[in-house]
Amino acid sequence: MALLLGVRTVELIREGLNRYRLPRRGKMRVDAVVYVNEFLKPLLREDKSLEQLAHAAMLPGVVNPVVGMPDIHEGFGLPIGGVMAMEQDGVISAGAVGMDINCGVRLLRTDLRAWDLGTDRLRDLMAAVEEYVPTGVGRKSKRRDLSRRLFEQVVHAGVRSAVEAGLGRDTDLQYIEEGGCLEGADLHAVSREAYERGAVQLGTLGGGNHFIEFQEVAEVLDAAVGARMGLFAGQLVVMIHTGSRGFGHQICTDYSKSLLPVARKYGIDLPSKGLACAPIDSPEGRRYFQAMACAVNYAFTNRQIISHDIGLAFGALFKTDPEKLGLRVVYDVAHNIAKWERHHGRRLLVHRKGATRALPPGHEGNPEPYRDTGHPALIPGSMGTASYVLVATPAAAETYFSVNHGAGRILSRSAAVRTITREQFEHSMGSVIYNTRNFKEIVDEAPQAYKDIDQVVDTLTAIGLTRKVARLRPLGVIKGKD
Repeated sequence: MALLLGVRTVELIREGLNRYRLPRRGKMRVDAVVYVNEFLKPLLREDKSLEQLAHAAMLPGVVNPVVGMPDIHEGFGLPIGGVMAMEQDGVISAGAVGMDINCGVRLLRTDLRAWDLGTDRLRDLMAAVEEYVPTGVGRKSKRRDLSRRLFEQVVHAGVRSAVEAGLGRDTDLQYIEEGGCLEGADLHAVSREAYERGAVQLGTLGGGNHFIEFQEVAEVLDAAVGARMGLFAGQLVVMIHTGSRGFGHQICTDYSKSLLPVARKYGIDLPSKGLACAPIDSPEGRRYFQAMACAVNYAFTNRQIISHDIGLAFGALFKTDPEKLGLRVVYDVAHNIAKWERHHGRRLLVHRKGATRALPPGHEGNPEPYRDTGHPALIPGSMGTASYVLVATPAAAETYFSVNHGAGRILSRSAAVRTITREQFEHSMGSVIYNTRNFKEIVDEAPQAYKDIDQVVDTLTAIGLTRKVARLRPLGVIKGKD
């Protein structure tokens, strides 16, 4: 496979099972490494994801290598499924974090067995959740007054603000990446438009690929680690996928524009507009980090409030305290983020865009409950297909302790709407319940629009970077309208 970079053609070089290197050429300062198997490799021809990895490898301060995950596909700037680490004298890029800052996934466990619900009871549960959690693009919080009152606390202190307001327990903080708060946030770095969008959307799901999915633990593949996470076969669990809503989107929009002239000011030769950036230690770079951290903390808290409201829906339907149902957080991970971490003995700013942090057993960055197992890496499949819970191994050091964040698109939203028929959609969904009668509202998220989640997950497990803990089967999914 060849990639055209200016006048040079670069070949992907195989470096063992499921690893390919895009060697440094032209203006590239470092190599790129892509993790795909033989099933996924041909899909790299379908978009510009390799070109975008090469562009990231041209930025000043970038660390060798830039990494592409098995779910890699074209994005804006850095490809989705891309990981880029920067030295302290390098740059920070809004496009390498993404539009939906801290889009991420949270998994809730229960003591309920999935087969005890039945289809009608599951429909009732989904309806109850929708009564509490607004879904869809532009939807505003049902806790409007609380959202405005908490907003300025949330962006600086994260999930602890919600817990102190009665929306969760202190112990929840142990089960969230970064403890639910990325340090360094400053609301003064956020535009008035972003402020107004954020102040009214806490506790909302959004549209697009965001979802609340009710799942059955189909298999526990590592009994000891699964038990530590509170997972058992046949169990009902709930997966939440959402981010910083209009708040994070506006911050990325603002800084993607404002950082373009900043790059020129500092003499940075940008390979693409999507990688608009500034030196990390410049006033402009610091301001972007401060704004991004606000959105990171907002997103963690958004998922916390949604979790609390899901608990209220369980309590209302089952007429009991949700804690008596064993409802609690398994873990919460970020997908789109830049943060300081130590890798290979150095302090680096790691940009993950559509990628999940995964720390191995014994790593000091693990929260206490998962110190000796490694924290869960939550990997959602497409709507209608399996999801996975994984843990990393020490070998994942080569990816800056990063794994894929999902299945990865193979069809754009417009192509999915244009080509997937009702019959194809319904066949792919099988017995999975969804919350709309009009399939056109969610067909852009159909399984056919995504890569095979089993192939994506197996790519890293086959080479010993991850271990499977549990496989989750979808039962019903709540999606919001775009």
